[in-house]
Amino acid sequence: MLLKTLDSLHYNPCSRSEARASSAFGNMVGDHAITGDSALTQRSPKNGLSCKMVLQAVGKVLRKGKGKPNGKKPSAEEKKLYLEAEYTKVRVVDFELKELVVLPREIDLNEWLASNTTTFFNLINLQYSTISEFCTGDTCPAMTACSTTYYWYDEKGKKTKCTAPQYVDFVMSSVQKLVTDEDIFPTKYGKEFPNTFDSLVKKICRYLFHVLAHIYWSHYKETVAMDLHGHLNTLYTHFVVFIREFNLMDPKETSIMEDLTEALCTPLPPQPQNHVTER
Repeated sequence: MLLKTLDSLHYNPCSRSEARASSAFGNMVGDHAITGDSALTQRSPKNGLSCKMVLQAVGKVLRKGKGKPNGKKPSAEEKKLYLEAEYTKVRVVDFELKELVVLPREIDLNEWLASNTTTFFNLINLQYSTISEFCTGDTCPAMTACSTTYYWYDEKGKKTKCTAPQYVDFVMSSVQKLVTDEDIFPTKYGKEFPNTFDSLVKKICRYLFHVLAHIYWSHYKETVAMDLHGHLNTLYTHFVVFIREFNLMDPKETSIMEDLTEALCTPLPPQPQNHVTER
């Protein structure tokens, strides 16, 4: 089964590189570490398949087995599938994510924000790619999450209603442009961050939150079918803890997913352990 190929996709901590644009987290496919755009092009020497090719193939299999989405809006109960206890308890890490976002001593705040923001861009971009086959102009004619419709504003402030895949493409393209701009996200020692850096990070976080909210709202069934809801839950929790730690988003903007945030950010009860008594 193609779904089994996704079992090797992990959400594991890795060491932080010297470049500010490096990720604090990576994803692994087989024995090869991948992050962000490189994750979509990394090929396995055994079969020559890229991660993106595998995920697209999985999407086709799922659509053949379950039928092509008809574009109809699912019921409220179906859309709240992500709140079911059997799904919210699934994570891929068992440590406190709060510890990962706290600013370390002797680390510059902007440096820390830059590293983490780039990491979340890479991971959310990869997470979206797993369901991109299902997110089309027909199934998602607008960028929605709960009762909210997101509109894209271009550089001139022009408001545009677009399909969800178009919106996500705008988001990823604009964020990619920002995080690779040396004048905004400098990677060379001694180069200063711009005075507008804080506002730009907040803007990026707002866009990335929209993408996560849309995945939960419109594509959670597909995520569960691919057994990737644990990755999504962990990513969402990590991201929310990060933006709360540094006040990067207005609570009003994240309130549409407050029920999910409460469910995921509430500490899980301790799991029973088997104790062996030595004699």
